[in-house]
Amino acid sequence: MSFSVSGKSAIVTGAANGLGLAIARHLLDRGASVMFADIDEAKLEAEIGEEARGEGAARLFAGDLTQKLTIANLISATFDAFDRVDILVNASRRCHMSEVLNPDTDLVEAMWQQNVMTALRLSQMVAKRMIQTAEKSGLEKGTPICSIINLSSVAAVRVQPQLLGYSMASAAVEQMTRTLAVALAPQGIRVNAVSIGSVMSASLHSALKETPDLREKIEAGTPLGRIAAPDELAETIQYLASDASAFVTGQVLAVDGGRGLLDAVAAPAF
Repeated sequence: MSFSVSGKSAIVTGAANGLGLAIARHLLDRGASVMFADIDEAKLEAEIGEEARGEGAARLFAGDLTQKLTIANLISATFDAFDRVDILVNASRRCHMSEVLNPDTDLVEAMWQQNVMTALRLSQMVAKRMIQTAEKSGLEKGTPICSIINLSSVAAVRVQPQLLGYSMASAAVEQMTRTLAVALAPQGIRVNAVSIGSVMSASLHSALKETPDLREKIEAGTPLGRIAAPDELAETIQYLASDASAFVTGQVLAVDGGRGLLDAVAAPAF
């Protein structure tokens, strides 16, 4: 089996910065055609605008993906550009601290909408289009046609009250992944998730700026003793997107330097 993604087409959400940008660029550099999707149009333009206006394999789409119409427009734009979708990476996430006993905050709902519902709706709508495309092409039922990859976090299983909303959303993403994997397997669509911890996301980068001693706490609570670069996560995404993982579905693969093997430490589960 090949780890190559060359010639495949992908949608990567949250692709204007952080892990989403790293994943999208990684796939693009390895020969995939990639739709960079994000709500931040200015940042998308700054990162990929010139390439997207050329005749290469990069395109950009700006819009609020918590809206169903925007998701439909993203899928249409991707099919117009590439004729198909082989890879969907739901990398758009929000991470906020929340007060456990404050019923007035809307942060929990905001994280649920972006981290869970956006990924679910996009996965459902992409899957439907891919199934239709496969049927029109006369592909045999069960032929691998798409890989959907979700991003979760070690917060899904680590109890930290200040991350209530983020933890709830991460746990939901993992169960959503398993459920969609079973439902879509007969159609040849694989669904997996990557649970991250101690990986340099945009939210972790911001937290390190605000709390200078946080890096030391995270490294102390990570068996491998360091924070991983975004490219290390991107390599794992490539594996799950490639034919090398053709018999892998419904799995939550931890990329956390061993964080999940230890008891909770006094560091946020980014």
